[in-house]
Amino acid sequence: MRFINPKTDFAFKKIFGSNQSKPILISFLNAMIYDGNPTITDLEIIDPYLASRVQYLKDSYLDVKARLAGGETVIIEMQVLNVESFAKRVVYNTAKTYSTQLIRGEGYFKLKPVIALTITDFEMFDNDREVISHFVFQEKKRLFEYPDPGMEMIFIELPKFNKQLDRLETLTDKWVYFMKNAPSLEVVPSTMENVSEIQQAFAIANETNLNPEELKDLEDRERYIMDQQGILRKGIEEGLAQGREEGREEGREEGREEGIALGMREKALEIARQLLNVLDNQTISQTTGLSVEDIQSLRSE
Repeated sequence: MRFINPKTDFAFKKIFGSNQSKPILISFLNAMIYDGNPTITDLEIIDPYLASRVQYLKDSYLDVKARLAGGETVIIEMQVLNVESFAKRVVYNTAKTYSTQLIRGEGYFKLKPVIALTITDFEMFDNDREVISHFVFQEKKRLFEYPDPGMEMIFIELPKFNKQLDRLETLTDKWVYFMKNAPSLEVVPSTMENVSEIQQAFAIANETNLNPEELKDLEDRERYIMDQQGILRKGIEEGLAQGREEGREEGREEGREEGIALGMREKALEIARQLLNVLDNQTISQTTGLSVEDIQSLRSE
């Protein structure tokens, strides 16, 4: 068997946002938000298109959107590329979903909580190694929570999850493993067979269950992501090559080997600055040859 990549928007919506996905989404959200506890018992999958009621505000597209039985709204987004200002976009979409619940004249008491669940295929928080981060409003020094904050943001950073199949223990472990590794599997792992919702997710993700049009759509989206990643890598390689040449020229002019190293480092720093809003520290370090400490220093400039 071959499984489609749940990290693409098409596959993510197919698995978690289709008509038959309700039990799958309930299990997934309980794992990601509530540590695997069966807190969510029912929900309604709704149109993820987030149209603003205020004319000049931007429209947004989210991967999956659900309304829980208690009235809370969960917006779920899978993000593969670390695009510029992505962190701000998450805040914007969360606040927009919260604020557009009301129409003119309605009281604030009608506002229901909004939870933004964001799964990233890159690292967002370099100073922390936990896979899941949960943000709420708190008092800055004494750290008590704001009463009725209304909004929460949860991030799952897939690159930080390194557990192997034989080490999966919790429902959360199994769902994160599914998100990260499904395309590389050929069968449903035995360690996941006791979770019926994950088995259903694998069934939907099985390529043999897709029609030709869906397969083409999936291939087009995966090709687009690979093209964007290729463009980024090419730009980095060309920049580094230019830096090496500038270093050689400076070395000839000064007659010293230090000129080569200096030119290469300056170019690497220039490229790294351009990548700060695109890649995580570790990836920038591996790409440019700079140390992680160098990248951290650039971020603090």
